[in-house]
Amino acid sequence: MQIKPVATIKNDFTSKFAIPRQSGLSDIESKIILKKEYGDVNALRGLEEFSHLWLIWGFSENIRDEHSLTVRPPRLGGNTRVGVFASRSPFRPNNLGLSCVEIVRIVGTEITVKGADLMNGTPIYDIKPYIPYSDSIDGAKGGFTEKYDFNELTVCANDELKQKAGAKWDALCSVLKNDPRPAYQNDSERVYGFKFADFEVKFSVDGDTLTVLEIENEQ
Repeated sequence: MQIKPVATIKNDFTSKFAIPRQSGLSDIESKIILKKEYGDVNALRGLEEFSHLWLIWGFSENIRDEHSLTVRPPRLGGNTRVGVFASRSPFRPNNLGLSCVEIVRIVGTEITVKGADLMNGTPIYDIKPYIPYSDSIDGAKGGFTEKYDFNELTVCANDELKQKAGAKWDALCSVLKNDPRPAYQNDSERVYGFKFADFEVKFSVDGDTLTVLEIENEQ
């Protein structure tokens, strides 16, 4: 079977670093742009009655010719291996991802959502409505993900840096508080950097405090 994208996503995640590890972990808005052949309002008829969507998409930046049957989830410190099908690793036989996002608004054939964990330009292969009575399961078990607490960091930045980020500061802060570092890195002296929107951001982390060191406009 051959599949082709029905849409692409547009947002401020311009590099893989700092993209949320799962969907629903940030309030950053993204736009789903339908491909020309699907850009008809009839394709979205009735979607406004739902609050959330499932997106089936492609790990377009992680394509490999060979795949391992085991992976090392960051949640386990990057040292313990589990089966690829017992993880949400981006390195998968078919490079497909699955995310649940919240619908913010629908204007014409453009869907604005929040909570996406997709990089800007990622191809989307299907869009399906989230159905609470079947998709929400009481008492579901989370495996190894339940063994580790998910702690938010306190983000510190001076007023000058916040002003540089401008209207993007709140969105950037929501990314930083979720600790964008690889889970197995915990060096308080290390300076990390990544691209977000039109900015190059540098930061360090000491304990539960993340300090923004630089925000430079790339334009």
